[in-house]
Amino acid sequence: MPALYVMIPAALLIVAIAVYIFFWAVDSGQYDDLDGPAHSILFDDQDPNHTAAVDEVKADKPQDKAPPHA
Repeated sequence: MPALYVMIPAALLIVAIAVYIFFWAVDSGQYDDLDGPAHSILFDDQDPNHTAAVDEVKADKPQDKAPPHA
């Protein structure tokens, strides 16, 4: 029985912390756009601001070199 005097307030404290964290996440916009990050991986190549893939391809190609002769 004395353990309940410690466990019940501890459980209520944990629930209160979880509720506070949930409302903080909602207020800070963590759940505003749930589909955007899932779809953004499919459309990053079409974004003109993303040039990392183009730069990587250009780095892999030899610049102005003649093809090897057989």
